[in-house]
Amino acid sequence: MRTFGDSNPGPYTFSQAILYGAQSSSLDELFRAIQEAKNQGVYVALSIDGVKKSGADHCELNIPQGLFEQELFVEVGRSMLRRFQMGRKTLEAEHVKYRLLLTY
Repeated sequence: MRTFGDSNPGPYTFSQAILYGAQSSSLDELFRAIQEAKNQGVYVALSIDGVKKSGADHCELNIPQGLFEQELFVEVGRSMLRRFQMGRKTLEAEHVKYRLLLTY
């Protein structure tokens, strides 16, 4: 069985990176591993930062051209991190969309 080698947990590259240890991971290394898997016929689905602050902040990522066949945005509601940080305040401006990238 093949794996993604030394992949580390840490799904967020933007606001929550420090909470999950993503600051020690490399997005470029992840993309290289996905390319290698794709070259071997493996279908890969990657959920990663997409849109936050109700669309005002589009998380720009340097995604290699042609690596993914589809890019979808999934509405997931209000930011859980901001909900924790803001206590009882309203979160109307804190809607989040995850980016789903598919190699197929």
